[in-house]
Amino acid sequence: MGDAPTTPLSHYLTPQGAARMREELRELMQVERPRIVEIVSWAAGNGDRSENGDYLYGKRRLREIDRRARFLSKRLEHALIIDPAAQTTRDRVFFGAQVSYVDEDDVTHDVTIVGCDEADLTRREISLVSPVARALMRARVGDEVSLQTPGGAVMLEILSIAYPA
Repeated sequence: MGDAPTTPLSHYLTPQGAARMREELRELMQVERPRIVEIVSWAAGNGDRSENGDYLYGKRRLREIDRRARFLSKRLEHALIIDPAAQTTRDRVFFGAQVSYVDEDDVTHDVTIVGCDEADLTRREISLVSPVARALMRARVGDEVSLQTPGGAVMLEILSIAYPA
């Protein structure tokens, strides 16, 4: 897909992941931060700031918001957004693949391989640099791959590979 070899894997994002990050940044800067600034301004006018919980909490929350906003801005600035739908080699596991595999206990797992900052197990999305994703990379349907775990090697068999249309 023409991935830039100098781009660290930690900077890969799907278009959906980038959109979620942009939305979080917008929400922080346009909704939450102005609300907290208003609370801090009100609390500052109430006298002794050293014992004013609203003021102290508000200042701490503003620092957290600013730190997260800087993080999101930097990640988006340096991100390499890769659309899995554009993948031409669809018979192998690469970034953005939706993979179904079975482990040694005959338990089937369905995962999507996404960027580090967008991985979310509740959506069955795993990071590109996770041990499972690294074991699955470049495999084909029917391949058995070895996953190194603290308890030893575990074999995984690839059942299906899909990419968004």
